Amino acid sequence: MPGAAVNGGEGTRRPLGPGDRAVVTGAGGFIGSAVVRALLARGAEVVAMLAPSGDDANLRDLPVQTVRVDVRDPRGVADAFRGARAVFHLAAVYRFWAPDPAVFYAVNVGGTRNVIEAAVDAGAERVVYTGTVGTVGLPGPGASRAADEREYVEIAHLFGLYKQSKYVAEHEALRAAAQGAPVTLVLPTFPLGPGDRKPTPTGKVVVDFLNGRIPGFVDTAMNVAHVDDLAMAHVLAFERGRIGHSYIVGGENLSMRQLLELLAECTGLPPVDRRIPGPLGIAAGWISHLVEGRLLRREPAVPLEGARMSATRMVFDDSRARAELGHCSRPAIDAVESSARWYVEHGYVRPSRSARIRWREPAGRRSG
Repeated sequence: MPGAAVNGGEGTRRPLGPGDRAVVTGAGGFIGSAVVRALLARGAEVVAMLAPSGDDANLRDLPVQTVRVDVRDPRGVADAFRGARAVFHLAAVYRFWAPDPAVFYAVNVGGTRNVIEAAVDAGAERVVYTGTVGTVGLPGPGASRAADEREYVEIAHLFGLYKQSKYVAEHEALRAAAQGAPVTLVLPTFPLGPGDRKPTPTGKVVVDFLNGRIPGFVDTAMNVAHVDDLAMAHVLAFERGRIGHSYIVGGENLSMRQLLELLAECTGLPPVDRRIPGPLGIAAGWISHLVEGRLLRREPAVPLEGARMSATRMVFDDSRARAELGHCSRPAIDAVESSARWYVEHGYVRPSRSARIRWREPAGRRSG
């Protein structure tokens, strides 16, 4: 990025605190609102940036300045960033399908360019860009190691416009960093916890389990983390992260079977014991994609990208973030339980199923 000045340099920076202006794009989202809460806990002055039609339910009763700006609007973004010491860029189109596919690149790539350029012009000390572990390469079948930031991805394995556009956006962020922009990248794994209103694909597993809608599981795995731990990792990335470095931040690697067992353990609901062959899910995804997505022009009931993800073991090693940022995470059971309780309390679960729940203290937490 021509003319970009390196602000903040390398090494540990002054922690965010009272008087520091921090702008969070995508502030109403699941992780975005958790970042807002983490910043408020530090005493920072938070500007919560939302899309013009964005949901602000996660920000209600929080002492923030709310601005509604489309990240595709360079002038609006520049106005919102004035006086910011820190910028956290979480706004993105995060779904598996859209009637206009161009929106993925316009928001995820073009919006990222606008955010970084505006942050540099505003003299921000650091931009923390939120990517996705979906752009990280995975070891081949049968490999025992978890993926880290050094794994390269095969382009053919970037299924769907979300991953593809985020991959390009990530490289725009890295290009800007190489040209002097103070950008650090955070790659969260799969969050659980309060405030997942959509819900995200991981949260949907919890909701479907609670409602008795999971007939079986496929042989897949994921890294599960509490959303508040991922949010704190963003703050630490500002304070300790290195320019141009990517940090996977996560929690525990769990198979789908283990995740469902934790849900059964903390709710007292019956476990899911049936294993479903992965190819069946992918076949359903293809049918839904072709018939609903292409023919009927509506969102597929079984998104193809989601079906492919469900057949992929996505386990990760976040040692770099733990060593360089001081990232830490609570046990996965805490994330699972807090997520389940939030969904029950906010009406995502059918009354007949809620009545069957008997909250239990997980074995790992029982004394004696």
